[in-house]
Amino acid sequence: MAPMAVALILGWWLVAASRAQQLPRPSLSLHPSQGVSLGDNVTLRCHLPQLAAWVWLYLEGRWSYANYIDKKQDTTEFSFLSASQDQAGTYLCQYQVSESEDVSVMSDPVELVLTDRSLPPPHISLHPEERVGTGTNVTVRCWNKDYGAAFLLHKDGRSAPIQRLVPDDVGTVSFTLFGVTPADSGTYRCSYHPRGYPFLSSPLGDSVTLEVTPTPAPPGSAEDSRGNLLVAVVRGCAAALIFGLGVFFVIDARSLWIRRDESLGGEGI
Repeated sequence: MAPMAVALILGWWLVAASRAQQLPRPSLSLHPSQGVSLGDNVTLRCHLPQLAAWVWLYLEGRWSYANYIDKKQDTTEFSFLSASQDQAGTYLCQYQVSESEDVSVMSDPVELVLTDRSLPPPHISLHPEERVGTGTNVTVRCWNKDYGAAFLLHKDGRSAPIQRLVPDDVGTVSFTLFGVTPADSGTYRCSYHPRGYPFLSSPLGDSVTLEVTPTPAPPGSAEDSRGNLLVAVVRGCAAALIFGLGVFFVIDARSLWIRRDESLGGEGI
């Protein structure tokens, strides 16, 4: 009896899995997408590729919220008023279609990280300071010895952190920007996750500004380049002239041979 029950459960699971694979995956987005603090309003929006009856929202893999859709719409929203610490984490959504019991696969995950403005911001320094040449390795140091369990490096204009590091025993990290170029110029800041709270964040700390200047060309390189171009042009023209003269002499010699053959033929007659 037990083997039959296992077979039935396995068959049901396989059917459910195959049905899920046939349904398009939903997508989940966060609004606002960043800079959400404890106590702010935040909305998670599940985008549906087809009409659905039910939409579920999961936090850390556990079912948390459900919405029944009673009208035609391609999204459903889950809003948190005054977001709290226990609402921070990784979210996914899933839907069930209206005309059957088929259930989709989960969406890709979205992280809700809340800023705790009661935490002290981290410190930051830049080495070498401010202006450097292209190709230089630059170090950005961040520290907060009492709180930080993981530090993040942010660049103004980028929506996501560009690097993440775990600090040493004294609460310091060193982010290295290897072989910088003018594209790395900009303003940098740090934040950190407090120990034991991976989805809470400190406020952004003070900023440092990096200016990367293009490496100047060696003296005389522009003149050398123009001189090399002139030599190449002269050589090309000389080669073309020699080739043209060669073709001319070949044609002329061929004409002489033809006239000589014709004159010899006339004398024979």
